[in-house]
Amino acid sequence: MLGNITVGQYFPGNSLLHRLDPRLKIVLLFLMLIEVFLLEKPAAYAFFTAVTVLFVVISRVPLRTFVRALKPLWWIVLFTFVIHLLTTPGREIFHAGILTISEEGLTKGCLISLRLVLLIVLSSLLTFTTSPLKLTDGMDALLSPGKRFGLPAHELAMMMTIALRFIPTLIEETDTIIKAQESRGADFTTGNMFVRLKNMLPILVPLFLSSFRRADELALAMEARCYRGGEGRTQMKELRFATWDGAAVLLFLLFTVAAFLLNHYL
Repeated sequence: MLGNITVGQYFPGNSLLHRLDPRLKIVLLFLMLIEVFLLEKPAAYAFFTAVTVLFVVISRVPLRTFVRALKPLWWIVLFTFVIHLLTTPGREIFHAGILTISEEGLTKGCLISLRLVLLIVLSSLLTFTTSPLKLTDGMDALLSPGKRFGLPAHELAMMMTIALRFIPTLIEETDTIIKAQESRGADFTTGNMFVRLKNMLPILVPLFLSSFRRADELALAMEARCYRGGEGRTQMKELRFATWDGAAVLLFLLFTVAAFLLNHYL
């Protein structure tokens, strides 16, 4: 189960999405997530989904990786679908006892569930196609205007990237601890909720100790490399917008206009 979690993983490649400026990718992701919430019509969602699938193909990241990203959250998607299916009033298409399903509920349940899937896939695209170093540089550049108001832009970008980067490491370590405890006879699948919570202690204690140890080692490594925050730091490779970045902006504008036209007229 834990091996299926892909949050924070990066897949090296040379696709068009990999080569886009990280600042542009972060901004476009933010705007696309807003668009997902603004769209309402099935035709607009169909178009948005088709474009997202195109992004997945262009990224050259294996499709099974996106499926793995969705697996841990499938129950949230299913729960959301069922709630809207059973609670949205409208033209009745099925009735059995206290259960009533309307046409509007079916449509809304599908659209809201699709919205969640799109949010997960689009967010995964950013981390799958952007290395942690470029992600840090991109967030640092976007937050840098806040420095004049006292915002520690570089430190915030560094903390977010480190947290994102260490998610796969902690997941892998948790999986190792679980397997080690199970080999010693531990049982994490039987018993009531309180028994299972009690059985989690042999996992949580070594996981916390390992996390503190890793944090201490990371701090020592950064100090050994004379890290003193973002003041006066330079980059070996400066971020520069290229031709395909401008083309990506143009395509995004065309895509946005088309999506909202479909949402308004269909």
